[in-house]
Amino acid sequence: MRKILLLLFVLANLTFVQAQNTEKELAQNTEKAVKKINDTIEKEGWKAKGTVSLLLNQSSFNNWIAGGEDSFSGTLGINYDFNYKKDDITWDNKVLAYYGLLQTKNADFEKKTDDRFEFNSVVGKRAFGEWYYSYFLNFRTQFTTGYIYGQDANGKEIRTENTKFMSPGYLTTGPGIYWSKDENLKINFAPLTSKFTFVDSAYTTAIDPATGLPYPDGYYFGVDSGKSMRYELGFYASVYYKLAIMTNVTAENTLNLYSNYLEDPQNVDINYSLNIVMKVNKFLSANFSFQTIYDDNAFQGFQTREVFGLGINFGF
Repeated sequence: MRKILLLLFVLANLTFVQAQNTEKELAQNTEKAVKKINDTIEKEGWKAKGTVSLLLNQSSFNNWIAGGEDSFSGTLGINYDFNYKKDDITWDNKVLAYYGLLQTKNADFEKKTDDRFEFNSVVGKRAFGEWYYSYFLNFRTQFTTGYIYGQDANGKEIRTENTKFMSPGYLTTGPGIYWSKDENLKINFAPLTSKFTFVDSAYTTAIDPATGLPYPDGYYFGVDSGKSMRYELGFYASVYYKLAIMTNVTAENTLNLYSNYLEDPQNVDINYSLNIVMKVNKFLSANFSFQTIYDDNAFQGFQTREVFGLGINFGF
């Protein structure tokens, strides 16, 4: 953990302090700093690699009769793996951190295009063949406040706070069995998995303006009125698969499934992510990200998100 914090500190300094440096100078400095950290990690039996990416989208219109609105968006992301394997012990860790904003010319507010922090960890001891006894941990939340947007009686755009850091926050953990052919294909089954949903109790004690009464139990991410946590016990399965579609085109797939034994086990939570990178050269790529979530405690239906644009990448 100390090395991960050190890595994030180095990346933050390189991003903000050296913002006026040329792209070539920034890339060289980033590679030197990360190489020093990775060399230290590898001496201790670890292998580390990752990518820092900046995804950009821009639209501009001038006297365009068909209509349109100027806009600009950007997403900064970190995808970092630090894994350990020695004898019959494996320990795989992944950090995902993404944050993106969209600004349109006539909008009153900036809007988020992405906001995600996720940490995954699976430790295993070989049982037989490629199978391991395992224990896993998955943590997810967001960085900043999320809003629901609408209009007032005068047609002016308004927004209502709906989420924020650790509201919700998800912690899923439990023992299981783990199979891995190589670093590009990993499967984990955990039949006794605890899932904790954390929220700010200010949301679960809020008053419904339509009725003047408190919202009912479970209204906010399944957490009961006045509470700040929900506990579930169930079955968890995860699959990670990375493949090369063609030269310089890779697809990274992650699927997580969860069924709660204690309530509505037939309503399986689904979280699927797809990240396709079409590499142009060492630093440039076209990136496509897709994510869909089904969690009936959060929303009665599928949540989907898509982002596509030109990416500036620094691999390490």
